[in-house]
Amino acid sequence: MSTVQPEVSVVVPVFNEVESIPKLAEEIVAALESANRSFEVWMIDDGSTDGSWEQIEALNRADPRFAGIRLQTNYGKSAAISLGFEAARGRYVVTMDADLQDDPAEVPEMLATLDGGADLVSGWKKKRMDPIAKTVPSRFFNFVTRVVSGIPLHDFNCGLKAYRVEVVKSIKVYGEMHRYIPVLAKRVGFTRIAEQEVNHRPRRFGETKFGFERFVRGFLDLISVKFLTQFAARPMHFFGILGTLAFAGGLAINSYLSILWLMGQPIGRRPLLFLGMLLIILGVQLFSTGLLGEMIIRPSMESTERYTVSDRLDPQ
Repeated sequence: MSTVQPEVSVVVPVFNEVESIPKLAEEIVAALESANRSFEVWMIDDGSTDGSWEQIEALNRADPRFAGIRLQTNYGKSAAISLGFEAARGRYVVTMDADLQDDPAEVPEMLATLDGGADLVSGWKKKRMDPIAKTVPSRFFNFVTRVVSGIPLHDFNCGLKAYRVEVVKSIKVYGEMHRYIPVLAKRVGFTRIAEQEVNHRPRRFGETKFGFERFVRGFLDLISVKFLTQFAARPMHFFGILGTLAFAGGLAINSYLSILWLMGQPIGRRPLLFLGMLLIILGVQLFSTGLLGEMIIRPSMESTERYTVSDRLDPQ
């Protein structure tokens, strides 16, 4: 591969897309050459079994701007994207799916938005060419993610996105976290997030990798993202607040019952007594969990926490 640093790095996760790869490569070249952008393309073969890697090798021989990484087995889209982010050398990084549903012709406009100052541009498949079994859950998923994250994007799951390289080098992507890169980016201070309506095309080859289990995993990872972005460095703020509320509620209930007992009323068989005791015990346990979390996280935070630096002035 050339030692000249390209302006744009395109990262394409690939899983059993042997028929799509040649056409996708042709469209990427046409789009970026017409925009007069130097580029490299990283195709990350996520354990394909259909000859996709051989296609990537052929592309590399024909055009050295195309590079590839082959994974031993299928680790998932987030793993492939993470490896692509590590390998990317361009000033801008673009991700897109390999199934030809993302249109590379949209990339030049996204890059122009980055030129204008955006940190991240997320595609919005406003007119989706997918079956209803995929579009309806996706709309619900995006609605919940907007509410939880506070980021007003319509399509978090769109594979077509463009980033400044500083964004992708500042975050870690794993599990199903590729859906939440805008949330992770915002967490480390990249708040200039733009959205662009993009052309979405019907799938031409192969079959969708979408399944109900991915939908469930996505929601579980949404909970993880919300917790990690707000409380990873301060677990006591989360567990401590819950513990304090539970303990205070239990204490209030038992204080009320104690007054009744002092007034001569029997309280031993009241369900409210057991609720008060349960809340006090739960409050102590939650508070203890937060304290243990602080004790565990502090040493590692002190030695490994990284901060995103936007500017630096060295002494003359």
